[in-house]
Amino acid sequence: MENGAAQPVIVAIDGPSGTGKSSTSKAVAARLGLSYLDTGAQYRAITWWMVTNGIDIEDPTAIAAVAGKPEILSGTDPAAPTITVDGVDVAGPIRTQEVTSKVSAVSAVPEVRSRITELQRSLAASAEQGIVVEGRDIGTTVLPDADLKVFLTASPEARAARRSGELKGADLHSTREALIRRDAADSSRKTSPLAKAGDAVEVDTTELTLPQVIERVVTLVEENRAAK
Repeated sequence: MENGAAQPVIVAIDGPSGTGKSSTSKAVAARLGLSYLDTGAQYRAITWWMVTNGIDIEDPTAIAAVAGKPEILSGTDPAAPTITVDGVDVAGPIRTQEVTSKVSAVSAVPEVRSRITELQRSLAASAEQGIVVEGRDIGTTVLPDADLKVFLTASPEARAARRSGELKGADLHSTREALIRRDAADSSRKTSPLAKAGDAVEVDTTELTLPQVIERVVTLVEENRAAK
């Protein structure tokens, strides 16, 4: 492009929780002047809405029937990402243990996934500079044509240690068990399971510091841009 303007770049970062996905994605987006989308927050937001409105989380039909009701808005500034449901700021409430324990069940409902996937695609399409989208099925389902796909992994022990650091007072063993259960649920669901895209670059973060992971992904994006 003329004047050295970089083409918008779409980066998909997938992987299970505790791999450093959010911190990495936000930092990479900030460094490269891209928008940022935490898709997990959107699934948490719709789960929070279901819980708040007394929808039976055990009943996929009940969830499907109301999946289109909440209005979910994501602010994509990596320095200050926001999320609201029906105008209410839910950035805090969606991180509670109650929402965390129910998000897999809600996310597994196909109507929920198609609704949220649509939101994610429209946000990616409207990002003028490009966007870093992090989640579990971005490279495989949401944005299969992303310019760069990264799949972050780490050992269950490393992931549990990181999650325990985030969840105050959480005990390491139960955190590890919960992570393994969540992985199993997300990897085995019929609709858009957690999976590594065939053309994704895998980055094992077990032995890496966060700055090292960020550098690695920034380099991958810059190489991708240079090759365009």
